[in-house]
This record gives sequence, C-alpha cells and structure tokens, in this order.
Amino acid sequence: MDKGNRMSKKALPKLAILLGIAGLTVAIGVIIWTGWEEVLDALHDAGFGILVVAALHIVSIVIAAYGWTVIIPGKRPSVVLYTYFMWIRAGVNNLLPAAKIGGEIVSIRLMILRGIKNNIAIASTIVELTLSIAATFVFVALGALLFALKVNDADLSSQLFWGLLLSSPFLAALFFIQKYGVFSFLSKIFKFALGDKGKEIASGAGRIDKTINSLYKRKNRILACSFWQFASWVWGGLEIWAALYFLGYPVSIMEAMMLEALIIGTISAAFAVPAALGVQEAGYVFFGGLLGLPPHICVALAVIRRCRDLLIYVPALITWQIFESKRIIRKRADA
Repeated sequence: MDKGNRMSKKALPKLAILLGIAGLTVAIGVIIWTGWEEVLDALHDAGFGILVVAALHIVSIVIAAYGWTVIIPGKRPSVVLYTYFMWIRAGVNNLLPAAKIGGEIVSIRLMILRGIKNNIAIASTIVELTLSIAATFVFVALGALLFALKVNDADLSSQLFWGLLLSSPFLAALFFIQKYGVFSFLSKIFKFALGDKGKEIASGAGRIDKTINSLYKRKNRILACSFWQFASWVWGGLEIWAALYFLGYPVSIMEAMMLEALIIGTISAAFAVPAALGVQEAGYVFFGGLLGLPPHICVALAVIRRCRDLLIYVPALITWQIFESKRIIRKRADA
C-alpha cells in the first residue's frame, strides 16, 4: 500500500509536468502560426491598456472576496482580509501546477493561522468554492446561449449545450455529498481503521459537516454569495471588452461576455493542464475567430490575460512565501 501511494505521488507531478510541456508547446505553436511579429505589434498598440486590464482584475477579486464574507457566520469579517485570502488562493491556482485545488488548501491554512476556527475556515471555503463553481456553470451556460444567438453554427451550439448537460450531474453530486456529510462518512472510516486515534479526526470531521449544513441553511446569504460570485465572472467579461478596445478591435459587452464565458468553460474542462497552457491560447483563436477577430488579435488577447495573471498573482505568491518564511524564522528563534 505504501509503495503504491509513493508511486502515485510521484506520478501526479510527472503528469502535471508532461501536460505543462505539451500545453506550452501548443501555446508557442499557436503564437508562431498566427505570426509572432503581428502579435507583438498588437501588444505594442495595446500599451498602457495591459496595465488597465490588470487593474480591472483586482475588482473581480474584491467582488468574489466580498461574496465569501457574506456566508461567514457571526460578525461580518473584513473584506480586505478575505481579499488577501482570495488573492493568494487565486495566485496558487492560476500560476502553480496544483490542479486548481492547491489555492484552497493554502487559503485554509492562512485563515487558520490568522485565528479563524478550523471548521469555519474549511466549511466556508468549501461552500464558497461550490457556489463559485455553480456560478461558473450559469455563466458558461449564458455564454453558450449568447453564442447560439450570435453565431450561426447549430452543430457547435448543440455540442456546447450537451457539454453543459453532461457536466451538470457532477455539480449536483457536489451539493449532494455536502448535504449528506461526506466528512462524517470519511471519519467513520478513520475510526474503523485507526481506533482511538481516529476519534479526534472523526469529531473534527463531524464539526465541519455541521458547519457546512448550517451555512447552507442561511438561504439569503447563500443566494447573496452566489450573486457576487456570478458578478465577479461578469466583471471578467468587462476585462475582455477593455482588452479588445485597447487592441483596436472593440466588441459589444455581450460579445465580450460570450467570449469570456466560453474561454472559462474551456479552461475548466482542461483543469488538469497547468495554467491552461495552450488550451487558453487555442480557445481564444477558435472562439474569437467565430466572432470575426483576426488570429493574431486573439493570441494577443490571450497574452494580455497571461500578463494580467503575472502582474497580479506573482506578487501574491511572493507575499505568501514571505509570510511562510517569517513563520519559520520565528519558530526557529523560539525553539
């Protein structure tokens, strides 16, 4: 059993590296195919607009963080503090090959170190993440509907809606397992396997399940959180609109929303690829092309998104590492 676990732990990083290399190869190939000189010229034309797009993304993070604070029980926590948690979390998820869950683990750790109770930190993160996934589903569905109305391609529209239909059971299952206490179920396994040692784990898991259920019972706050998570995705559409404006290819707000939704859906489907390398670039070329955008503009749009992530999230990772380093230094000094 231990040998199998070690092999699986080694296999996962290797798979992430292979997918990352493959994705990077695709991204480079797309840039070369569309004409890298034209892409550079487009980025030069965008100029200061790249910084504006990055600044707009900060608003999206704040909106999502505000939605997170809505479901926290007791006195409403600081939006600034939860923006910090969301910033670090998104930085890890967007820039590190952690299969889109590493950020949640890091943010829970930071919350606990900041004095937030374990069960509140874990439960609120799980509920917020679930509502964010549901909001993403609705946003992508809206994008597919706008696509069907805008683009005369019945076959592709049908494929998009079938993809949403096939993914809906996974969303339903996510709510189902939380409702019926997945942590309590796992705790019973720990109790059976570890005996007395598993009792502490079991009691902690039970508290998490109770907290999750108590959060879901506050329906008004759940609806409010869902609204703000959806609003953060809508704001992402405004980022696309602004980026294309600075690239000299303005589109309508609805077209920008559609493009952002379809790209988010594509990236979500390829969650195993680190930073969606190659997937994002190819997605912009494909869906942007259907809107009549030239290939080099689509790639430039993808590059602006990469620049945005680097400008916003590299400082997040540095901040996180500074925090962890200070903790290690303090622990060694106290030892």
